Amino acid sequence: MKIAIGSDERTHLTDVVVEQVRQRGHEVILFGPLTGQAAYWPAVAQQVAECVVRGEADEAILFCWTGTGISLAANKVPGIRAALCDDAETARGARLWNRANVLCLSLRRTSEVIAKEILDKWFETAYQPNEVDDTCLAQVAAIEAKYGR
Repeated sequence: MKIAIGSDERTHLTDVVVEQVRQRGHEVILFGPLTGQAAYWPAVAQQVAECVVRGEADEAILFCWTGTGISLAANKVPGIRAALCDDAETARGARLWNRANVLCLSLRRTSEVIAKEILDKWFETAYQPNEVDDTCLAQVAAIEAKYGR
């Protein structure tokens, strides 16, 4: 799988996650300061989200200090379901019930150990179509369509 990864700053955590994703056999496409280019979180989120929507990456991982801003910005791109995850169970639920395609992490709150646990659940969990979750996702798509995004 191709995974787009972006952040508004490069840190030990971003380096660990990039390496973990590569070790799991995925191709990585880097954005923002992870490529050595300065960028604010809204621009990084948009670039990464558009990469996923265009099909150039299958999924993405984004970072900012709290993880909140980057998830808000990514979710402005139609077709993106970005989830801010602080633990493995939240990552599992985001994939299983919300069909999340962008994992957002906090640079401040996420330890290396927790990041690895989150990645384990993220990559081992897939959306399981079912009546309730399919209906909920259709309702989210309708909201997105209503506001022209």
